[in-house]
Amino acid sequence: MSPSSSSTPGKSSNPDKAGETGKATKAAKATRTAKATRTAKATRTAKASSAGKAPKAESHLAMVRRARRINRELAEVYPYAHPELDFRNPFELLVATVLSAQTTDLRVNQTTPALFAAYPTPEDMAAAVPEEMEEIIRPTGFFRAKTKSLLGLSAALRDDFGGEVPGRLEDLVKLPGVGRKTANVVLGNAFGVPGITVDTHFGRLVRRWKWTDEEDPVKVEAVVAGIFPKSEWTMLSHRVVFHGRRICHARKPACGACPIAPLCPSYGEGETDPEKARKLLKYEMGGYPGQRLSPPADYPGKPAPALGAG
Repeated sequence: MSPSSSSTPGKSSNPDKAGETGKATKAAKATRTAKATRTAKATRTAKASSAGKAPKAESHLAMVRRARRINRELAEVYPYAHPELDFRNPFELLVATVLSAQTTDLRVNQTTPALFAAYPTPEDMAAAVPEEMEEIIRPTGFFRAKTKSLLGLSAALRDDFGGEVPGRLEDLVKLPGVGRKTANVVLGNAFGVPGITVDTHFGRLVRRWKWTDEEDPVKVEAVVAGIFPKSEWTMLSHRVVFHGRRICHARKPACGACPIAPLCPSYGEGETDPEKARKLLKYEMGGYPGQRLSPPADYPGKPAPALGAG
């Protein structure tokens, strides 16, 4: 038998295949090692914090790299992240966003079908009887103030913008009841203009992650805008808000079930036991309905129930 036809027991006779297998094994081992290293680092940080020892100061460059890695990992966890307000056009999104103040997106989504059936256009809404609108949007809370804002912005759209929602920030913020947060929601999701939406979830998480210590939403927006390229702003906002609503809760974050725990300097503020943490997960992460009655086709969770259903 010639040397070229012989084989060694336990080894592949195909050198190319063997090389590919070896590379795959090394890559898998490297991935496992990296994950183990990150987990160990998070554990050391948590122990140091609990012992009253401050972890080593992080440079700005290191923070930026960590922030961008968090964004990449959240993109893998929530590839279906989206605005959680039901809407079919810019006007509906604008109205729904104004209504979402001091209430949940779920309650807004349960309320807007009747609202848009009664007032489908800015012209219709501007001519509404205030008391009748108040009764429709009452479930969202602060219904008198919200009715005043909706009547005012609808009249402004009718009179100043030809019945169309403007696609510029400087025009949107002039409308009654519309601030930068609402404007960025509309621009990013109805017009494709990048924007960072700083709501309570976003602000809470970026401070937990030590991207900034700022409390003012406008300042938070400016800091985060300097960390990420403009093309990432809208989807970053969705991912962070999704994570805040599902895992990184305000009162008791599910640290033990968090996929980015190794990157979080606040790891340990919440429940670290994996089994107990999993019981804290909300919406699709916990096997429950989401906030939209009409979610996107690729959403993995269940649609929310209509108002009064169940």
